[in-house]
Amino acid sequence: MATEITLRLEALIKSIPRGKVASYSAIAKAAGIPNGARQVARLLHSRAESQDLPWFRVVRKDGSIALPRGGGFEVQKRLLAAEGVAVSPSGKVDLGRHGCDWD
Repeated sequence: MATEITLRLEALIKSIPRGKVASYSAIAKAAGIPNGARQVARLLHSRAESQDLPWFRVVRKDGSIALPRGGGFEVQKRLLAAEGVAVSPSGKVDLGRHGCDWD
């Protein structure tokens, strides 16, 4: 059974609108978990598929894609681009332009 914190994190991740991104740390902070970025990453790793979470809308606090090339980077970049999110060749998103209001 999911904990209250897990449900809160999932709700926040699901609330990221199309064409926007949020950082792991911003999601954790919005959920009331300071320094909880790793908890967000673990949740996405274990529950993104089963809970239909838009995992690809979550990036590092500097706007970069956390996944390595050949290990999900290209998929995330393609999914973001399909929603109109500009991703640089190095894998960075402009958070000023594409970040959630609460990011």
